[in-house]
Amino acid sequence: MACLVACGKTDLSELETGDVILPPPVDREDAQKIRVVGSSTVAPFATTVAERFGATTRYPTPIVETTGTGGGFKTFCQRIGPNHPSIADASRPVHESETALCASNGITDITALSIGFDGIVLANAREAPPLDLRKVDLYRALAAELPDGQGGFIANPYKSWIEVNPNLPDEQIMVFGPPPTSGTRDAFVELGMEQGALAIPDMAALQSADPDAYKLRTHTIRTDGAWIDMGENDTAVIQSLIKTPTAIGVLGYSFLEQNGDRVKAAHLDGVAVTFEAIASGNYGLSRSMYIYVKDQNLPLVPGLSEFITEFVSDRAMGPDGYLLEKGLIPLKVEDRLAQQEIAEQLANRGARR
Repeated sequence: MACLVACGKTDLSELETGDVILPPPVDREDAQKIRVVGSSTVAPFATTVAERFGATTRYPTPIVETTGTGGGFKTFCQRIGPNHPSIADASRPVHESETALCASNGITDITALSIGFDGIVLANAREAPPLDLRKVDLYRALAAELPDGQGGFIANPYKSWIEVNPNLPDEQIMVFGPPPTSGTRDAFVELGMEQGALAIPDMAALQSADPDAYKLRTHTIRTDGAWIDMGENDTAVIQSLIKTPTAIGVLGYSFLEQNGDRVKAAHLDGVAVTFEAIASGNYGLSRSMYIYVKDQNLPLVPGLSEFITEFVSDRAMGPDGYLLEKGLIPLKVEDRLAQQEIAEQLANRGARR
């Protein structure tokens, strides 16, 4: 991470939008390994598949690095070749700017595969009071500025949850969450804060009059200490919740599943966070997860197409697959078959090159 060190940056939560994340040096032993970068939410699934793949095939175990979705795309889009990432895993779709970055570096053939669903959980410690939050509560509590009722905006004045909603506890607003490089944060502001703000008449009017201004207002999180960036580390969020029972943490459903003895999830607009609610879309912070494949690396990296085939196989992400034990919400049968067909096409393409 020489660039980060030289720039005085010590963790990925401090990255600016324009920063480029350079992959660590690759030694000779790792040169032919499949390299995966990206989402902290998808990383546990990618790591599980990588370990199975390394243990059951003739290929070495792929290297999985957690950089956040945005950081992963920046690294993925730098170069073609076996020393550079072949896969970017993501908890949101790729942005046009990221596709343009790839294209500027000659990476023009990219294939997206959906691997399943996840839910963004608003969690607190097991011993803390249960919460029933609304999307509008998230906007009011966390937006940097709120409507002043006279056509303008003021800095968010709320200090406690009861000021946001009288049905919530009289506790300080303190939310541990992911940094700007995270797909989880992108999805949280888009699905939660952006949609929640529509319940406020002034914001609904702004959305109709100026969608870009509305998006900026609803996606800008306050920086006065109410929201605390925790880096690309959901485990650190859970540890912080245990130490601070009155706080709330934003993390993926898979981490809730693995730590249900220590933290619990708030209801959202009256809906509990369950496997079924996420799969059906009834839970309001449900989202898709993806892997993006650098097609031009298919003939350059041994085992790449086989790894992709394993990732989307029934034994991995099917209804009885081993990824469900990690908290994956599976695709519908027809959607899973479609992803498997894409993987087969990639395998054929790699074989022809």
